[in-house]
Amino acid sequence: MKKIFLFSVLFIFLFSCTDDNEDDNSYDKDFKQEMRNFVIGISTYAKTINPDFVIIPQNGQELATMDGEEFGDACLAYLTAIDGVGREDLFFGYDNDDVATPSSDRSYMISFLDVCENNDVEVLTTDYCWTQSKMDDSYTQNNAKGYISFAAPERELNIIPTYPANPYNVNSSIITTLAEAKNFLYLLNPENFVSKQEFITAIASTNYDVLIMDCFFDDALFTSAEITQLKSKQNGGQRLVISYMSIGEAEDYRYYWQSEWKVGSPSWIKKENPDWEGNYKVLYWDTNWQSIIYGNNESYLKKILDAGFDGVYLDIIDAFEYFE
Repeated sequence: MKKIFLFSVLFIFLFSCTDDNEDDNSYDKDFKQEMRNFVIGISTYAKTINPDFVIIPQNGQELATMDGEEFGDACLAYLTAIDGVGREDLFFGYDNDDVATPSSDRSYMISFLDVCENNDVEVLTTDYCWTQSKMDDSYTQNNAKGYISFAAPERELNIIPTYPANPYNVNSSIITTLAEAKNFLYLLNPENFVSKQEFITAIASTNYDVLIMDCFFDDALFTSAEITQLKSKQNGGQRLVISYMSIGEAEDYRYYWQSEWKVGSPSWIKKENPDWEGNYKVLYWDTNWQSIIYGNNESYLKKILDAGFDGVYLDIIDAFEYFE
């Protein structure tokens, strides 16, 4: 369902909760609220340029309620600013890939995801499993909840699955909003494609309703003409093409990274992620970091908008957990 975007409410909510003069070294902050403010700022900027631009934060589902608790009141300012939420490992992959997620963890996540659904925010889930019966189970369980899902056989998100042969709930519709989508493909890592054109050709032969991808192939930004090609489904329908963008960590392989940067310099770079080499925890509320992400013509988000993407998929939303 298309929501009216309440600019005045969001601006009041965003700027009343932010004090740029605070001493960041104290970390005397509401870390969840700082991430909400960040996402709302991204949404406000993008939708001012393109009101139909889709905003989908991944994980960090606790932001959906005011107190971050399962049965807390919905945080309407945040939920109004977004169009969807992504959640990994809901039914498979939470502890180990191709292993069912423990019921207690699944129930905890669902309690927040249902808050999102009840407030017209679409839920997209990515389960990590490769056994065909488990992939079938993932699609069936997600569909029963009304979620749009993708069963990824590789956590690297580097392949187009060969199973099922057609996307779950395949259709030839022209998809113009996230609410119309029945399925999606999450193909973040193009390492198995030797060129942009091979990547484009492979996507063009599929019928997924939504494609989540990186806006760069190696170091080359996809052009608006290339994104237009990617929006066509093989069966004649149209899909949404959404760009991935990490906002809770800096990545040393991105265009914005400067060779002299290291932990502590700039001061908002805090620590390398031990699980992902080249990814660094950042003070995500720092205005210098945020200006790299959005708000000006040189920003990451402006490049995505200019390339013609239909939306953005925001990662490391759960960075607040590290600081908490």
